[in-house]
Amino acid sequence: MSTESSSTVARVLKPTILILIAIVAISSRLFSIIRFESVIHEFDPWFNYRTTQHLVKNGFYDFWNWFDEKSWYPLGRVVGGTVYPGIMVTSALIHNVLHFFNFPVDIRNVCVFLAPMFSGLTAFSAYLLTKELKDSSAGLLAAAFLGVAPGYISRSVAGSYDNEGIAIFLLVFTFYLWIKAVKTGSAFFGLLTALFYFYMVSAWGGYVFITNLLPLHAFTLLLMGRYSNRLYVSYSTFCAVGTLLSMQIPFVGFQPTRTSEHMAALGVFGLLQLYAFAELVRGYIPPKQFRALLKGGIVAVAVIASIGLTILSFSGVIAPFTGRFYSLYDTGYAKIHIPIIASVSEHQPTAWTSFFFDLQMLIFLFPAGVYLCFKELKDEHVFIILYSVFASYFAGVMVRLMLTLTPVVCVSAAIAYSTLLDTYLETSEHVLASTKPAIAAAATSAPVVIEATTSDSKATGKKTAAKAAAAAAAAAKSADAEAKTHAKSAASSEKKRFPIFNLDSRLLVILQLTWFLFMFAWHCTYVTSGSYSSPSIVLASRQQDGSQMIIDDFREAYYWLRKNTKEDAKVMSWWDYGYQMAGMANVTTLVDNNTWNNTHIATVGKAMSTSEEVSYKVLRQHDVDYVLILFGGVIGYSGDDINKFLWMIRIAEGVYPNDVKETNFFTPRGEYKVDHDATKTMRESLMYKMSYYRFAELYGSGNAVDHVRNARMPAEGPTLSVLEEAYTTENWLVRIYKVKDLDILGRDLKDSTAFDKGRVRKISSLKKK
Repeated sequence: MSTESSSTVARVLKPTILILIAIVAISSRLFSIIRFESVIHEFDPWFNYRTTQHLVKNGFYDFWNWFDEKSWYPLGRVVGGTVYPGIMVTSALIHNVLHFFNFPVDIRNVCVFLAPMFSGLTAFSAYLLTKELKDSSAGLLAAAFLGVAPGYISRSVAGSYDNEGIAIFLLVFTFYLWIKAVKTGSAFFGLLTALFYFYMVSAWGGYVFITNLLPLHAFTLLLMGRYSNRLYVSYSTFCAVGTLLSMQIPFVGFQPTRTSEHMAALGVFGLLQLYAFAELVRGYIPPKQFRALLKGGIVAVAVIASIGLTILSFSGVIAPFTGRFYSLYDTGYAKIHIPIIASVSEHQPTAWTSFFFDLQMLIFLFPAGVYLCFKELKDEHVFIILYSVFASYFAGVMVRLMLTLTPVVCVSAAIAYSTLLDTYLETSEHVLASTKPAIAAAATSAPVVIEATTSDSKATGKKTAAKAAAAAAAAAKSADAEAKTHAKSAASSEKKRFPIFNLDSRLLVILQLTWFLFMFAWHCTYVTSGSYSSPSIVLASRQQDGSQMIIDDFREAYYWLRKNTKEDAKVMSWWDYGYQMAGMANVTTLVDNNTWNNTHIATVGKAMSTSEEVSYKVLRQHDVDYVLILFGGVIGYSGDDINKFLWMIRIAEGVYPNDVKETNFFTPRGEYKVDHDATKTMRESLMYKMSYYRFAELYGSGNAVDHVRNARMPAEGPTLSVLEEAYTTENWLVRIYKVKDLDILGRDLKDSTAFDKGRVRKISSLKKK
């Protein structure tokens, strides 16, 4: 096939392959809606869905100024000023465009399918980024890897309507535009980088990763002596425009100019301006004077900058690093100082097995790709190396940040895999043919130089001819040496590379690489299908006969709340379920997943972990009508509130140390027990009583077993005085209690309950007689 024909085939195949990769990426994320239904998953996405509904129904202006009275009662929440609105605006825009063209798609389906649709764009972005680093073949591999990698699929399956669903696309595409800007020195690409950075800021708090990685890249290039006008134009454009745009998001505000996390970007921007000014001055001042001026300028700038930063920091103009930032560098910091952060499972350090689970074969191709970047070490490869190092560290200290690592792993692995294929698919005849012309060209270059020089020497005098002859002789000698060097290197290269071009060697390696691809595809499909495609609000289990049993207790409980409570009913629960309750039950909640007010959350923790008398005062003070808890002891659901109870205690103790003490919930041997050995404080806590109330009635006398904690419970369970059971779902997973009103006779509720129970017993005995 001719070169022109091959080029035509490649131009047709590349977009076709990219389209197929996008289709595979989208399809692999649809297991959840095929097995269950089109529904929003998890907890946080329910707030995004609720706010998107409000945006579509009431318009952008009302959304931007929305004060939500149904959350954080009695405080409320200013929604427009406390959210990253990117995902909501994106969904509303898609919904409105579809309706404009008469496609009556419900906003719920737009939200459900948004993340899978953006996964196709993410794969395309990975192609563009990797193409800038190596070639289009590596780009196609990177797109295929990122399209199905479980590390990215975990947050982009259908129904996972979370910020990361669009943020990873914006992350990768912003990095591509940055590389393009640095390579071309184009202000246009610098402007595009700033625009997509703004989109990223509006979508996810992880934009800080871009805010620090790009200036780090620019600073590293300066240290390597690679300053250029290209770098100056691209970074200056990005920093100036991107910073101004990011400040238009109300939730971000003046943070880019007043917080420590953003100071690196501004510092590098100022450093680049000084460096450019120094380069300008260099052309007008003698070298000796310039060196003296440069040394004095560096010292002066360093002193002024240090003093300025110190004054601004101590005066409060520049805010210190946040607790979340410190928790990235000290994994034990949050547990001691900010337990609300440590209580979130996705903020825990990553187990080493998770890297293999989420990346499979890519994890061992990743270092090889970074090594190849070191061999090239162009400006764009320096960026990938920096990205790899920092993303690897952050992914190690926080499970959630596996998301930021996955793209660079796919890119690096694609570079390594593509290099292997290029090496072993290339024939030895092609290599020999390509080395011979180089040897011949080197050997024939000397006579041409001599002839040209001789003809020129005739036109000049004898003196000039002598000089030309000497120069020609030197050139001939140099050319001869160069030809010998070329021939020697070509021969050694041929000798060195020849063994891997044997047919059996090439076939063995190619078959093994193909087998790796098949295993990678199988693993990704298995993990996506089994681990990342189960909506948390609908659980599935297998019965003894192998048939599937659907556990739909969450929606059952929320439906009961929606239909059986007043419109202004206040429901207290742990913060994990706040977004779901507000979105599905349409009730007023005290705390939710925003976790912006630690004191309010600690108050809920206090109510859960103290006795009924103390808890009742908290419930009455906050006008609580119902209390909702999760209990998995019946069906073995390990994510229930008893397992989370220690975090409630720790958070409450941080604010109310006189009322709640964690040590009181442990036995003298330091054990966390819920059975006969449970401490008095544990047995009297409201959470314990709500969880195990009437639990023993499900079993025979003394046979009640908590299947989560594998504990045999006492025959006589706890009693409740200030609450009454309102509803318990079919599988006892969700339990709802109604807060009793004050006794009309002014009696203590405990005495009133005891009196009522005694009266019931008396009436019951009289009936038997």
